Amino acid sequence: MHEMHFEEAVEYLLSLGHETLTIKLGLRNTELLLRELANPERSFPAVQIAGTNGKGSTATFLNSICLSAGIKSGLYTSPHLHSITERIEIAGIEISGKEFAQHATEVRAAAELLLKHRQIESLPTFFEQVTAIGLVSFRHAQIELAILETGLGGRLDSTTAASAQVCAITQIAFDHEEYLGNTLAEIAAEKAAIIRPGIKVAVAPQEPEALAVILERCKQVGVEPSLSGINFKVDRVSPDGRCQVTFETTTGRYEKIWLGLRGRHQIENAALAIQLAEILSTQFSISQSAIVTGLEAARHPGRLELIGTGPAFLLDGAHNVAGARTLQSFLEEFATRPLTMVFGAMRDKRIEEIAEVLFPLADQLILTSIQNPRAASVERLNQIAKKFDRGQIKNAPTSDEAINLATQTTAPSGMICITGSLYLIGETRSLIVNRSESVSA
Repeated sequence: MHEMHFEEAVEYLLSLGHETLTIKLGLRNTELLLRELANPERSFPAVQIAGTNGKGSTATFLNSICLSAGIKSGLYTSPHLHSITERIEIAGIEISGKEFAQHATEVRAAAELLLKHRQIESLPTFFEQVTAIGLVSFRHAQIELAILETGLGGRLDSTTAASAQVCAITQIAFDHEEYLGNTLAEIAAEKAAIIRPGIKVAVAPQEPEALAVILERCKQVGVEPSLSGINFKVDRVSPDGRCQVTFETTTGRYEKIWLGLRGRHQIENAALAIQLAEILSTQFSISQSAIVTGLEAARHPGRLELIGTGPAFLLDGAHNVAGARTLQSFLEEFATRPLTMVFGAMRDKRIEEIAEVLFPLADQLILTSIQNPRAASVERLNQIAKKFDRGQIKNAPTSDEAINLATQTTAPSGMICITGSLYLIGETRSLIVNRSESVSA
């Protein structure tokens, strides 16, 4: 097979169907694909992070700690904001388009061979193939440790095929109910299934119902979980919402760390990353100062990300109710007024509940539609907004127009918050970054 160039590789992957519309839960395809690729996942130890919210932030904190400790880590996350290459980072650097295409060609050839020999009934999905591309590129780069963010659930997610020896479970809440179940216990069972005999697992604070399921799973497989036994105290909070925190664990004390990621909810994710780092320090050399430096240096675009001033843009991909509540408490404490909210969402999300949490906070609400087959229409968002909003409501057919409208109508003292979906952030972020650079230039 000829080697695809980058645009061709992306086109091929997209032709497999949109990642969330073609979700095929099950590990068999991924396992067969990895076997055909000579099992790249066996060339390095891995950490797998599952949960509803905070997976990406915990992975980002842990990766940043590894880089500070001089460990050559590979980070696999989803979704991406601008380019698919953002999903694969090696030693803190995003994979190049050329390398991505090279590994995508290898994975595609393996997938087509399996199909030809009728070992699988249809080509592996978008997410299955991108996961394989990530693992193959990690092997190629000879990384020392992989950090894998679970795509959906856990039990049947492609990343689970990598058989990580260290796992973490972040806060479990409601999201993707159509795939994962309608009670917290059912959702927790999907995530807890990543816990297998002989692994080490760190668990973030949970609702009692979810915790019971996780503990039961640990008991079944004979694993002693590391529960959030971390004491912390908030020393200070900056005006733009960053926390200075002192953490204390059974083995260490981490003094006055200015967390690199904004919002009080990041304290829990940082604590989980510390637990993981302490577990890993039996295998790698990770000093206390590497943990401190790593937590301070962490950056995660599109999650309570503040860009520019006069007015400032706050980008946050809150796409479920728990994420919306996190954003709500951040805005209540740190937003400057007047607050304009630009909102767009996927139609399969609990938009009414998210709206109820967020819309009343806005002085002005601008509703827009995202360029995506799953996007909710502006009409639908309007019907919902009429119930919950107290401020002005405006509509913008595209996200670019929404940004222009927000900029024209928001006073310099105010803030423009872009939220509802990471896809909306992906569409608007480069426009916002360029705009703030031209203003400050």
